[in-house]
Amino acid sequence: MTDQDILARISQLVDDEHALRAKATAGEIDPVTERKQLAELEVMLDQAWDLLRQRRARQGSGESPEETELRSPREVEGYLQ
Repeated sequence: MTDQDILARISQLVDDEHALRAKATAGEIDPVTERKQLAELEVMLDQAWDLLRQRRARQGSGESPEETELRSPREVEGYLQ
């Protein structure tokens, strides 16, 4: 997976988020479903951004970005801001 692949995935997830919000606004889904699906999308976005940051850090330090692995939702969501 390349940085461009990850950026494309991020773009798709953002589009999915916008579509979900539009459905909620139009009353096509209930608020509970919206919150659940938004939470899932947010985790996937956080994972994708984390993977991209890891790859770029490895590239910056002269290491291979191909050895970077997707971290678990628990690990990514457990970071302190």
